[in-house]
Amino acid sequence: EVQLVESGGGLVQAGGSLRLSCAASGFTFDDYAIGWFRQAPGKEREGVSCISSSDGSTYYADSVKGRFTISNDNAKNTVYLQMNSLKPEDTAVYYCAAAYTPGLWVPEGCDYWGQGTQVTVSS
Repeated sequence: EVQLVESGGGLVQAGGSLRLSCAASGFTFDDYAIGWFRQAPGKEREGVSCISSSDGSTYYADSVKGRFTISNDNAKNTVYLQMNSLKPEDTAVYYCAAAYTPGLWVPEGCDYWGQGTQVTVSS
């Protein structure tokens, strides 16, 4: 059974930090790009960041560059998203996703999804 299990969301004040984790199981971790999307109320789901498990290459949305850092631990089949200098506009449900042939980091390119974790940044 394929699973992507997110953790680490919560409530934080603007300027604070959170670290999200995504534990993957049920598929060959090294064959996939794994990363994060987010969706705020009334908005489309947007790609935040992803990392290739095979070569470590990364992608960041312009809105998070310089503030968020993605990393992985292949031994633990886990991907992390360190979020610093959080802003109220980062408030959203954050979803972990995995793509076998990522190309662009877009929702329709992903094969597996986690259940989502809420991140709320207060002003």
